Amino acid sequence: MDPATVERFEANRERLASLAYRLLGSAADAEDAVQDTFLRWHAADPRHVQVPEAWLTKVVTNLSLDRLRSAQARRERAAGDWLPEPLLDGDPMLGPAETVEQRESVTLAVLTLMERLSPVERAVYVLREAFGYSHAEIAGILDITESASQQHAHRARHRLAADRIARTVDRAAARRIVEAFVDAAASGRTERLVALLTDDATAISDGAGLATRWLRLSTPQRIAAAVRAAFKPTPAKRRLAGGSPAMHAGVVNSCPALIAAFDDRVVGVVILDVRDDRIAVLRGMSAPDRLRRLTEQWRRGGHDEPLIRSW
Repeated sequence: MDPATVERFEANRERLASLAYRLLGSAADAEDAVQDTFLRWHAADPRHVQVPEAWLTKVVTNLSLDRLRSAQARRERAAGDWLPEPLLDGDPMLGPAETVEQRESVTLAVLTLMERLSPVERAVYVLREAFGYSHAEIAGILDITESASQQHAHRARHRLAADRIARTVDRAAARRIVEAFVDAAASGRTERLVALLTDDATAISDGAGLATRWLRLSTPQRIAAAVRAAFKPTPAKRRLAGGSPAMHAGVVNSCPALIAAFDDRVVGVVILDVRDDRIAVLRGMSAPDRLRRLTEQWRRGGHDEPLIRSW
């Protein structure tokens, strides 16, 4: 492949990765889809590629849909235990963030809700809401009619609208929210945590990758008790983390997050979905394979002063 052809692909790589991530909810799967797209690009006859950007979009979308259909069967067997892979603010895979729709489309809340959609509905929604493609363009990408694209978009918006609760924030707002959460957790008083939670709050954890099932809690009192217990350091917890991590406020998937990092390695993250200035959902992840890309981005960027220097 000549350098100009490679350069043309590389100019589209971040956009393709962002599209694949929104469709798949997994950075690792998105990277694989982009690499497979590059191999198709390498093998393609240039005479049959009239508009390279459109051709690449079509290929990565359909490769992602193939992966999504296969992944859905595995996720159904997991009985709803799947959650998207978290990404740190500034990660190029998060893609465009100029509009509210673009920022919301990468929140863990919306990525999780998109599991309710069929693969085609998910693709139409992402292409339309996050990337601004017209229904005529989407029809060409997915080999459907323009009216079918409009119908899929309408159904997707209807299914997602009722339960969308995440509020995207900037770094300053995220720090204020996380500071309040850390202060309440460190106080040891469950009533302070309960006051931060909505009445229908939910907490989900991957159990540090040690449990065979995701852990789920409901009711503010149970969540507050679990957070208070988890926040109390013990020798066993420090051994699991590899030491005494610092606690930082950050933005993950456009939402406020508490990030635990030790020696430039992220060992845990709690992402907070906020509704009416209270926390509606807490998603905690500490399994190393789920934090691989987030750790890579953490090492590359500057960080605010930690809320707790040594836990």
